[in-house]
Amino acid sequence: MIHLDSVHFSCPYQEIRLKTTASLVERVKHEISDHVLQKRKLVWLELNGCTGNTISLLDGDDPDFQYLITQMADLMFSNSLIVSQGAEAMDQLFRVIGSDYILAVEGAVSLKDNGAYHIIGTYNGKNVTGLEAARSLGENAAHVIAVGACAAHGGVSAARPNPTECVGVQDVLQRKVIKLPGCPCHPDWFLGTLAYLILYGEPPLDAMDRPLMFYATTIHDRCPRRSYFDNGIFAEKLGEETCMFLLGCRGPVTQIDCPIRHWNGRVNWPIGADSVCIGCAQFGFPDAMEPFITYGSMREE
Repeated sequence: MIHLDSVHFSCPYQEIRLKTTASLVERVKHEISDHVLQKRKLVWLELNGCTGNTISLLDGDDPDFQYLITQMADLMFSNSLIVSQGAEAMDQLFRVIGSDYILAVEGAVSLKDNGAYHIIGTYNGKNVTGLEAARSLGENAAHVIAVGACAAHGGVSAARPNPTECVGVQDVLQRKVIKLPGCPCHPDWFLGTLAYLILYGEPPLDAMDRPLMFYATTIHDRCPRRSYFDNGIFAEKLGEETCMFLLGCRGPVTQIDCPIRHWNGRVNWPIGADSVCIGCAQFGFPDAMEPFITYGSMREE
C-alpha cells in the first residue's frame, strides 16, 4: 500500500479566501471612522433553536463580537444579549420598523397553530409569536440574513418528526433571504456577509442564496486528506489518518470553507480532529445527512 502523508497546501487563492472576512471588516471600520459610511442598525432575532449561533458569534476571533457592536453596527435587539427585558425589550425590537436596519434571524419558524408554540414576548398586551416577529421584521428590513441551519432551511428544529412544523425563515417571507447554513454558523461567515452588505449591498450568491465567498467549494475539494481518496486509501474506524469517506463523511456534498477557516479561533475542525464531516452546512441537515457514522458492518447490510 502506498502511504501518503496528509499535507496542508499553502495556496495564494486559499489565503485570500481565508482573509476575506478580516479585510471586509477592516474596510468597514475605516469607512465608518472616516464618515464615509454610517453604522447600520442590526436586529438579531432568535426563534426556534438552541442559541448555538449566538454562542458561536460570541466565540468569534479577529474580528470578535465586541468589534461588531462597537465598530460595525448598532445592535438594536438580541433576545439573549440585550440588557432590557419585558415590555421595554419588545418595544426596543418593534421600534426599528420604519428605519434602515438589517435583520439576522437565528432559529427556525414554528408554524403549527399559527405559531403558538413559540412565543418571544408580549407587546401591547398580546403574545407575539416568532412567526409574527419574523414576518413583520423581515418584510421591513433592508436585508435579511438567515444565520445557521435552522433559520436557513429548518435544520435540527425541523428534523423528523417536526412536531411544531418548523421551517426556514424564507418560507414565511416574500423576499430574498441571504442564507448562511451551518450548525452553527461560523462567526466569520456572518461577519463577512454583514460587512459586505454594509459596504456594497447584497454579496454574490449561488442558486440557493448562499454567499459565494464562503460556500462556493466543497469540503472534499479542499480536504487535506483528498490524496488518500484519490488513491483509494480509506479509514475503517475513527482515528485513522486517511480518507473517512467510507465512514460516512459528507465532505463531498457539503459546500463550505471549513478546511481553510477552521473553528474555535481557527485551531481545528472536524477532519483535523479525526471525525467525519456530518454535513451541517448543507441543506437538508440533519435528516438528509444521516447516519453521521457508517461502519463496515452497516455498509454490508
